[in-house]
Amino acid sequence: MFEPEGPTVRELAVQALSSVERGYDLLAPKFDLTPFRTPQVILAPVARALHRLGPFGRGLDLCCGTGAGLGVLRQVCRERPVGVDFSAGMLTEGRAAYGDGADLVRGDALALPFGPVFDLVVSFGAFGHFLPRQRPELFAQVHSVLKPGGRFAFPLPAPARPGSRGYFAMLAFDGAMRVRNALWRPPFVMYYRGFRLGDVRRELNAAGFDVALQALPELGERSDGSPRCRLLVATRKR
Repeated sequence: MFEPEGPTVRELAVQALSSVERGYDLLAPKFDLTPFRTPQVILAPVARALHRLGPFGRGLDLCCGTGAGLGVLRQVCRERPVGVDFSAGMLTEGRAAYGDGADLVRGDALALPFGPVFDLVVSFGAFGHFLPRQRPELFAQVHSVLKPGGRFAFPLPAPARPGSRGYFAMLAFDGAMRVRNALWRPPFVMYYRGFRLGDVRRELNAAGFDVALQALPELGERSDGSPRCRLLVATRKR
């Protein structure tokens, strides 16, 4: 739910009719008052799972926004965390929140301005902004900034069951975005239904990663006993 001080309907409409970068610049001052920010109920289990895999040296929050993932990196990495995002407005909010506790860099996730210096890369809630045809390059970029043996980790919720309320909500949202992008320029890329485990695993393997899944039991189980959310951990091959 939106906080009372969050963005108005008009502000959200202006954002949705902007480019992705401009839209997030506009939304940035109120972003943390929206349901778009990854909540602590997800961040905390991810941090605990990564703590068991670590400790890590240097960590990167990919598409960091206002910095939700930086808090995770500060818990599991020995060195000062780094965040990268292409929205200057979101980075401004992140710097205000973290001060001297993190380095925030403006950059494109498809052309990362780093060498292979990271032991861990995390990302939260950003993959809907990349079209399926862009994912191989995205994963190649992540591979290029990780040291051999470094990890790329992110939470992967179970897909909504066909016929469920969540399924129809995502179907309607993606359909509305396709209509919006067919009729309006610049496009705003945000689709929920295109990030499928089988495709993602295959693309990560092709980019040079070994892929493993870990259940996040704190987030519960579905009716068939399968986890509601897993942590995908892709390890760069040495």
